[in-house]
Amino acid sequence: METLVEAMERLRSTGYVNDFSATSGGRLRCEVCRSSHDAAAISIIETVRFEGDSNPDDESILLALECECGARGQYTAAFGPDTPAEDALVLRSLTRPQA
Repeated sequence: METLVEAMERLRSTGYVNDFSATSGGRLRCEVCRSSHDAAAISIIETVRFEGDSNPDDESILLALECECGARGQYTAAFGPDTPAEDALVLRSLTRPQA
C-alpha cells in the first residue's frame, strides 16, 4: 500500500509540483497564479485517500489538481471528524470533472 509521502512523490514526478491551500470560505489558493479560486472551478485529476488502520486521526486525502491558470499541483487535507473548517468547506465544494 502506498504511503502519503510516496503518493506525493509519485504525483510530483508526473508534473504535480505546485501546492494548493485552503482559504476561508471554501476557496483554494494556487501558489502559481497566487489567486484564490472557487474550489468547484478546480479540476480533480486524481484522488488518493488514506485511512488509519488503528487511528481515525490518521485519515487524510491527497488530490492532484489542475487550476484554471494551467498549474498542476497537490492539495492535502485531514479527512474525518477532525477536519479543519477551511478544509471541510473545500472538500465539500470540490467536484469531479465531467467525462
